[in-house]
Amino acid sequence: MDQTLYLILLLIALCSVSECVQPQYHFINVMKNWTEAERYCRESYTDLATVDNMNELKKTANVGGVKYVWIGLQRTSVDKWQWSSGDPALYLNWAPGQPDGTDECAVMRNGQWDDYSCSNNQTFICKSSNTNTGLVFINQMKNWRDAQSYCRQNHTDLVSVRNQNENQQLQKFINDNHISGDVWIGLFRDSWQWSDQSNSSFRYWNTGEPDNWGGNENCVVIEPNAQGIWHDYPCNNQQSFVCHEDKLILIKENLTWPEALRYCRQNHVDLVSVHSEEIQRRVMNVVKQASTEAVWLGLHNYCSMNMWLWLSGEIVCYQNWAPGNGVEPEDCRLEKRKGAVQSGGDQRWISLPETRKLNFICSRY
Repeated sequence: MDQTLYLILLLIALCSVSECVQPQYHFINVMKNWTEAERYCRESYTDLATVDNMNELKKTANVGGVKYVWIGLQRTSVDKWQWSSGDPALYLNWAPGQPDGTDECAVMRNGQWDDYSCSNNQTFICKSSNTNTGLVFINQMKNWRDAQSYCRQNHTDLVSVRNQNENQQLQKFINDNHISGDVWIGLFRDSWQWSDQSNSSFRYWNTGEPDNWGGNENCVVIEPNAQGIWHDYPCNNQQSFVCHEDKLILIKENLTWPEALRYCRQNHVDLVSVHSEEIQRRVMNVVKQASTEAVWLGLHNYCSMNMWLWLSGEIVCYQNWAPGNGVEPEDCRLEKRKGAVQSGGDQRWISLPETRKLNFICSRY
């Protein structure tokens, strides 16, 4: 077998999701109101805790004698639509007259979207990396939150629709599989915002919460002795809290890719490798503050094999390329190509000459 082909097949066989670049949580057993806790975390770590799942946070906050603990979620005055995956809802395909009420989740119906009560039970469509279409129909009746949990545990997430082409692909999938009736998609809205401006859509409310009892419960606590379930709570109350220290850091210096690589390795660990959608969500949160239109990643084109590789040595298994990028053979005769993530729009990956000067993301993991 040709040696190059053998190496490609070997790399594909080794294609796996690396350990996630999760934030590190720090439990602070000092009583402060929410604003004071936020200030403390920003001065000592990164911010009040943002949560994508409860696994690590439960371990950190599993302390005796503490009833409630602040996390970094606070109510705002603005309801906004967003995707479960963390993608911003830039493309919207509402049916005429929709959304028409206070419902906070969305279904697909005849190629268009309707708002719907999140507590209703519907079948749903998950995004998956293990099928040709990238989609899986789940013929089970669940409310929106339970459908989201099912997709995250068994596939990737509830399906996102980021543009007209993806909407057409989703409708074709529905037609081809003879799916009738309404199906949940990953679109929802609420008025809660993380302290660090994260797009994390993860919520772990206790039954009946948030209820805004008394009309002033605008911050969120977790209850460590009840599996970490969440309650809305008055922001002026004094509670202990959890900070997070992000393992990704945006460097707002404009450097070429080789210069950025050298900087990260001298000052942190490396340019970031994005092996999964979970890491991509963290990257999306970080690049919001960038001063350049794109930001360098640890992604480079291995010209002799026409392959994209992460600095960790893995091929690009999880894909997030912008249209026209990452799929066609690169012409490396004139200039080497490296990978960056767009800092605006839907924050997809693009191929650029390595001499371009951009901000970049280092990993401290």
